Amino acid sequence: MKVLMVCLGNICRSPAAQGVLEFLARKHRLDIQVDSAGTAAYHIGKRPDARSIAALAEIGIDISQQRARQVSRHDFEEFDWILAMDRDNLNNLAQLAPAQERAKIALLGEYRNGLNGGEVADPYWGEAAEFAQMREHLMVLLQDFISEIKS
Repeated sequence: MKVLMVCLGNICRSPAAQGVLEFLARKHRLDIQVDSAGTAAYHIGKRPDARSIAALAEIGIDISQQRARQVSRHDFEEFDWILAMDRDNLNNLAQLAPAQERAKIALLGEYRNGLNGGEVADPYWGEAAEFAQMREHLMVLLQDFISEIKS
């Protein structure tokens, strides 16, 4: 299974989501390949935000080697799932998607044990505490996503 995590610039939420899902997949012994991308081209080639790197490092997840990229049309054929961090990016993905996409495009928060897990707030303009909150929200949502795909 291949999963693409998507936010706007691919330096805060989606690289963190990639790291968390890779961590959880190893923990659950699942064969999941994960990547991340942004719907905008603001940060192509850059590392994740230092605050995202630090927030994930606090729980033993290293995302420092990731590099930002933009979503491409090929992604809609390559991935089984494309998970947006918020509704704006979900709408952007819907506009970018070809008519016959292979991937299931969804809001990550839809997999909160049948409840609406909401959007993953963008911590970019915040402090370290917002990045820690983002990490914890991602841990819950991605655990629920794993439960959904395992069932």
